Amino acid sequence: MSTLTVPQPLPPVADDCEQLRKAFAGWGTNEKLIISILGHRNAAQRKLIRQTYAETYGEDLLKALDRELTNDFERLVVLWSLDPAERDAYLANEATKRWTSSNQVLMEIACTRSPQQLLMARQAYHARYKKSLEEDVAHHTTGDFCKLLVPLVSSYRYDGDEVNMTLAKAEAKILHEKISEKAYGHEDLIRILATRSKAQVNATLNHYKNEFGNDINKDLKTDPKDEFLTILRATVKCLTRPEKYFEKVLRLAINKRGTDEGALTRVVATRAEVDMKFISEEYQRRNSIPLDRAIVKDTTGDYEKMLLALIGHVEA
Repeated sequence: MSTLTVPQPLPPVADDCEQLRKAFAGWGTNEKLIISILGHRNAAQRKLIRQTYAETYGEDLLKALDRELTNDFERLVVLWSLDPAERDAYLANEATKRWTSSNQVLMEIACTRSPQQLLMARQAYHARYKKSLEEDVAHHTTGDFCKLLVPLVSSYRYDGDEVNMTLAKAEAKILHEKISEKAYGHEDLIRILATRSKAQVNATLNHYKNEFGNDINKDLKTDPKDEFLTILRATVKCLTRPEKYFEKVLRLAINKRGTDEGALTRVVATRAEVDMKFISEEYQRRNSIPLDRAIVKDTTGDYEKMLLALIGHVEA
């Protein structure tokens, strides 16, 4: 007779806090204990743990984690322990300061969150940094990047399934015209990608492919070295197939000579509770190796254990 595994009831929040406090006490930190608690609590539970910890011990749990942990493991645990909107605000603020491929992080947050989540991230940004996200993005970006990123982070898209097919046809034509003219930073092209609902963008891009024979991203690949075209293609992917976008970020992070821990940490911390199952499936399909195995090959120690716990690896 097969025995069903019944999920164990969670201990009271006060017990979690006490165990975490114990993990920080004495000589050396008990990382295993930290993973066994924080790696197995959802966003609402983690929020409650932070509140209770602060009330009980008069200290923000994040400060304690910051003090006790180091390197990639610390960053992963701290990012994971943040409220999702706070986490987005934190990552966006980091991205505005480091003007490199990190502008992709801004686009990623703007295009893969729901309108409500993006609004909450902007409010968290406001509260934490005493200025607006739009203001910082405008200040730290230039040219076409600025023209694209400011409306993306300011957007509040319609979130429903209603689609206007007449509009989709008209806007597919506009996109094709602008891309044929290599007018990649044209305001109409940016307006369509930055303001239309995801359902509407999908309808427009499907019509684009049917009418003009190519996937839009193929037409945007004329110059692989052009950084603006790279971010435009990523924008399209984030709006239409986020799991494909994140699979690629993970593939590039893991398959390089030397891991890009920054990207690996960000994707796992931000997507674990969202669509990690689909990203993992896409990863296995694309790379013929399960994501957890790829992570085990590429990382070590507590960092590896926490990553596995977050992507839902049973033994973690």
